[in-house]
Amino acid sequence: MKMLDALIGRRLANREQGEQKIGWIAGVPAMGLDGLGSSSYGPEAALTILMPLGAASLAWIGWVIAPIVALLAVLYFSYRQTILAYPSNGGAYTVAKENLGPMASLLAAAALMIDYVLNVAVGISAGVGALTSSVPGLQPWTLELCLGILAVVAIANLRGTREAGWLFALPTYLFLLCFLGLIGWGLVQMVASGGHPHPVIAPPPLGHTMEAAGLWLLMHAFASGCTAMTGVEAVSNGVGAFKEPVVRNAHATLTVICVSLGLLLAGIAAVAHGYGLGAMDQTAAAYQSVLSQLAGAVAGRGVIYYVAMASLLAVLCLSANTSFVGFPRICRLVALDDYLPRGFAVADRRLVFSVGVIFLTVTAGGLLVAFGGITDHLIPLFAIGAFLTFTVSQVGMVAHWRQQQGRNAGRLAINALGAVTTFFALLVIGAAKFVEGAWIVVLAVPATIAILLLIRRYYDRLGRGMAATVPFALDDVDRPTVLVAYEERNRMTDRALQFAMTLSPDVLAVHLLRLSGPEQEEEIARLHDAFERDIAQPVAARGLTPPRLVQIPAPYREIEGPVLELVERIDEATPGRAVAILIPELALNHWWERLLHGRRAQRLRAALVAHAGPRLMIITSPWRRGLTP
Repeated sequence: MKMLDALIGRRLANREQGEQKIGWIAGVPAMGLDGLGSSSYGPEAALTILMPLGAASLAWIGWVIAPIVALLAVLYFSYRQTILAYPSNGGAYTVAKENLGPMASLLAAAALMIDYVLNVAVGISAGVGALTSSVPGLQPWTLELCLGILAVVAIANLRGTREAGWLFALPTYLFLLCFLGLIGWGLVQMVASGGHPHPVIAPPPLGHTMEAAGLWLLMHAFASGCTAMTGVEAVSNGVGAFKEPVVRNAHATLTVICVSLGLLLAGIAAVAHGYGLGAMDQTAAAYQSVLSQLAGAVAGRGVIYYVAMASLLAVLCLSANTSFVGFPRICRLVALDDYLPRGFAVADRRLVFSVGVIFLTVTAGGLLVAFGGITDHLIPLFAIGAFLTFTVSQVGMVAHWRQQQGRNAGRLAINALGAVTTFFALLVIGAAKFVEGAWIVVLAVPATIAILLLIRRYYDRLGRGMAATVPFALDDVDRPTVLVAYEERNRMTDRALQFAMTLSPDVLAVHLLRLSGPEQEEEIARLHDAFERDIAQPVAARGLTPPRLVQIPAPYREIEGPVLELVERIDEATPGRAVAILIPELALNHWWERLLHGRRAQRLRAALVAHAGPRLMIITSPWRRGLTP
């Protein structure tokens, strides 16, 4: 426990939950790292698609980024309204459930959960890509670095949202300062030079033109660039993490994220055009990310470059934090509706929904391993889930405003515009990326919905089966036959037998014979004589019904089968009478003691639970050193 306290932190009381809430300053790094970090790989993904145009790609990047920035503005105003309408926990799931019905809410939940997992994998792989751009010698260790960073982010979030937000605040604001400053200085140099600045370090030359710009290529570039839009919904999904005034803190956080992201996207496109920055193959030995080229071209490879790249690396790697904040919360809401295992809705020792954190860590780690930690391999899977969530949320808000009384025409128009634009973008992204791997997401969303429905079906059946449909009855009050697992007489078994006799006069001490031949006969006689002398006779002398010793063979040295057969025989001999099995179990004080003891009691209990009938009761009698019998 001391090691756990050092790693994750001390256990928090329920009354401390309010202290774990965050304001907008901590909210930006806690929920905005995804959006801010995507400003690096969003424009680069678009430039990667435009690579066949060669130098002409620079003339088109502005036309690709402009509609993305416009769409960002639409989403900003739309989500401000969502936060205002649902100040507790908005998000697409809640909005869809209350306005569009359960199937729409499951569609939003499935898309959002898949997008969160992809965001972790893409963000971390992009961060490691930035690192290998600065230190090429680390490129062979790409996957190992990805998994190590994933573990660090997961542990930080197991400590709590508040601590993770403040921990990641410095790199977040340093990143904004560095790259907004570099972009601003680059734009000044472009104006001063008449649009032809001289880079401090010339970027790699662009390739030759291999095809002309066509509508499909530009749509494809727009679809890839839209990966920069993921994470915008995180604030509305995590409104419950903010302290009072909730709406003001959530609005301030959303404003900082969206304005910063818009400036970064527009600025990167402008500086890339002016300085001749293009995308490179990430698997190439001399790979340089677009932002690495930008920093080098504007400021050279000095202190500013390395500080900026270090902040970029930190933001990209930590951009997974947005998912670690949002994913457990959306899983909690889904679990409260019985569409996910109920463990997802339980807060742990740090008031964190740790089951969701661990599940996200494992699934994202699996993606990183499957795709080798390469961003370009993961990008085609990205953004579909986010834009599907955007669309469902905006349609839900349109339905919400239509149901409200009062003058809501303006609000309805904003969300309707958001629904139309995000749906159009979703169609473009789906068509452009389908053959590149987006079909995996298209199949994963209905598969996830099917799993959620199966879980809900299980809980519904369980609820119907456990429902008490008749009045509480007292007609079955016969004392049960109590079986006590008995290996040899000691303080633990004495205590178990004493308790069993308070439950019923019909107590059987069940001993399993694991020997054979003369050795078994000797064991039977020795154990029987000792039981009669030490237990049965003293009990009978006090005028009580003594327990009986039952010795049954265990030819295969296992305990579960013979005990279950004995239970069946007792049940046949006394139909309608309950049978209780009392299992003495040694309670261990230290973890290493588990290596010195078998797990016979646990195996027996598990087997009995698996085969328990309506009249079988299972009782554990723990004994710890220092207790008296």
